Amino acid sequence: MQDLVLLVADKNAQFALSGALHRPQAIGIRSIEFVFLVHPGRDGGTRKTGPEILNLEARRFRHAILVLDLEGSGSECSEAVALEQQLDKRLTATWQGRAKSIVIEPEADIWLWGSDNAMQQVLRWTDSRSIRAWLQEKGFDFTSEGKPKRPKEAFEEVVRKCQLPRSSSLYSEITGKLSLSRCTDSAYQRLSAKLKEWFPAPELS
Repeated sequence: MQDLVLLVADKNAQFALSGALHRPQAIGIRSIEFVFLVHPGRDGGTRKTGPEILNLEARRFRHAILVLDLEGSGSECSEAVALEQQLDKRLTATWQGRAKSIVIEPEADIWLWGSDNAMQQVLRWTDSRSIRAWLQEKGFDFTSEGKPKRPKEAFEEVVRKCQLPRSSSLYSEITGKLSLSRCTDSAYQRLSAKLKEWFPAPELS
C-alpha cells in the first residue's frame, strides 16, 4: 500500500501542498509517498462527492486527506471545522481513523502569505516597498495576523505587478521556501498534526 492519497479541489491547492510535502523534515514527519487527485468540480464538487471518491481508494492507500476551501464550497457551515466534521463522518465509515478532511478558510492561497521574503524571492519582486505595503496602498485589507483578507486576489495582483504568467507552479515554489514550523494558519496546523500522527519523524539515535 502507498502512504497517502490527497484529493484536492484545484491545481493551486495541489501545488501548494506538494511544495510542503516534499519537505518532510520541515513539517516534522518522515519521508512519504503521496499521490494527488484533483476533483473536476472544484470546491463545491469536492464537498459533494469528495469523501465517496476517496472511499474507493481505501484499499490502495494507508491514509487519505481531503482538501477544499470553505469559500466556494457551497456549504451552509460558516466555520471550517464544522464542515470538516461533516466530511470526516462520511470518510470514517470506510477509512475509520485513516482519513481526514481539511477545510481552509477562506482559501488555500492563504498558505502563501507566511513570509514576504519567500514570495519576493520566487516572484523576483523589485519594488522598494514590501509586498504587503504595496498591497495596502492598492486598497487591500489585512487580518490581525498580517495576511490579506482576500489572499487569492492579492496574490494575483502581485503576480500581475511582477508581469509573470499565472502558474500553479508558483504555489509549490513559495511553499517550498516557507518556514512551515512557524505557520499559524489553523487549517495548516490541523493538517500538520494529523500528518505527524500518521507519519512520525524517525527518532534520532
